[in-house]
Amino acid sequence: MRLSTKGRYAVMAMADLAKRGDGQRAISLAEIAQRQDISLPYLEQLFARLRRSGLVLSVRGPGGGYRLARPAGETAVAEIVTAVDEPLEAVRCGSSAVGCMPGGVRCLTHDLWDDLGRHIHDYLASVTLEDVISGSLARPRAPSGASEGASAAA
Repeated sequence: MRLSTKGRYAVMAMADLAKRGDGQRAISLAEIAQRQDISLPYLEQLFARLRRSGLVLSVRGPGGGYRLARPAGETAVAEIVTAVDEPLEAVRCGSSAVGCMPGGVRCLTHDLWDDLGRHIHDYLASVTLEDVISGSLARPRAPSGASEGASAAA
């Protein structure tokens, strides 16, 4: 499953906000847009949704911008993706009670993709902005061309 630009950019921008803002200082969207290479008008749309969802607070006036509404360790990545209206579903029929095949039948792989979507959502719900900005998600990569089975047999 591929996460769309809307969800990825919202997470990138929120991570930038969490890393640069100390909880007190508001960060302008122009700063985030420049650092993350995201268009300012697109970022404004995303932050309007994030604000309505209660994930960020807007600060007006000189030195204004946005701050996180709560600590980075209390904001799950899944909340951010959901706030910008990104579905985390891998099935073709979406949340419809009717299947995607002719006659409303579910396809043979429906349960596989539905389960994958749940795993993705559960994972993103378990990861906080603090996890993202602290680098604790980084995992060592296997050498190029090596597979897990080959390294386990060695």
